[in-house]
Amino acid sequence: MNRTMITRMFAAACGAVLMLSVLAGCMSPNTGATDQQQANRTYMTKVNLAMEDLNERLASFNDAVSRGDAVTMRTQADNAYKAIDELSAIDTPDAMADLQKNYVDGCNTLKDALNAYVDLYTEISAATDEHPFDYATYDDRIKAVQDTYNKGIDQLKAADEQALKLNED
Repeated sequence: MNRTMITRMFAAACGAVLMLSVLAGCMSPNTGATDQQQANRTYMTKVNLAMEDLNERLASFNDAVSRGDAVTMRTQADNAYKAIDELSAIDTPDAMADLQKNYVDGCNTLKDALNAYVDLYTEISAATDEHPFDYATYDDRIKAVQDTYNKGIDQLKAADEQALKLNED
């Protein structure tokens, strides 16, 4: 190799090193804060997916209710519980632990409401002439179920508001 070729290769190598250092200076450093932010975003994405899944499964439950089918109600409630369990199992960053607890608490309250609803309609469908259902208690029982359901929805709304507030901070 002649001297001109070596000089050109050396100049090209120096130019490449200079370009890489300029590009490296333009890149933002990977700090703990950005790692934490990414973990929080990933968590919220998983929560959103779990809640969408729960909504779809609750729609199937509502369909069973509209038909008065207690057996299908139980099946669809069990499917909804799977979505709740998946939400509970999401890997949660420390900064989101309280938020996760609020989502899980709201979902568990909904779970209680679904159980009570299925139990009520199972009793109604299992009633016989010898063991009739006591319709005198129906209004109070359905109100208790609705109150539990509303409480769960309120807890989920509060968790959503908390998530929005965390996003603003």
